[in-house]
Amino acid sequence: MSAPEIYVSTDVEADGPIPGPHSMLSFGSAAFLADGTLLDTYAVNLATLPGATGHPVTMKWWATQSQAWDKSRENCQMPEVAIPAYANWIKTLPGKPVFVGYPASFDFMFICWYLFRFAGENPFSFAALDIKTFGMALLQCEYREATKHRMPEAWKVTLPHTHVALDDALEQGQIFCNMLAERARRRDPAQSQSKP
Repeated sequence: MSAPEIYVSTDVEADGPIPGPHSMLSFGSAAFLADGTLLDTYAVNLATLPGATGHPVTMKWWATQSQAWDKSRENCQMPEVAIPAYANWIKTLPGKPVFVGYPASFDFMFICWYLFRFAGENPFSFAALDIKTFGMALLQCEYREATKHRMPEAWKVTLPHTHVALDDALEQGQIFCNMLAERARRRDPAQSQSKP
């Protein structure tokens, strides 16, 4: 039997829209099986890149999120230490890792850049799944309409969205697993009929 896919819900906090000119401040990853089992987590705060600066628009937003900002600046590690350790963590997962983000276009861009820059590899390859796109398919709506506000109650979770990376990775990962459960019910209507 082939190894299962491991869904690595990941949230990035950054001081600008792209890596290089701006820095990834922190990130958190939560590795889930498709049935919602949480296997492990990884989280770290990072020192900023030499010569990089915060983008004015992003820093204006951070000024409204002082608690999350302070959390992201605690016990910062150098990227050349933290990122190879993260790559090794991904490779220890008991299956094929799939990056999961909301939106993946932002979070994966930073993770991919940092992995190649500081670890010389990306164990995800280019396997990146966007929760919003998956929601669009399940809800049969337009992409911009696939928001958390429109999600059915069965997908929602009670975890808060704090802009602390690991908190948000856990929240989004649980939402994603609930969406996978919805897909499974649609594939096998008898399964949902057998449940109370």
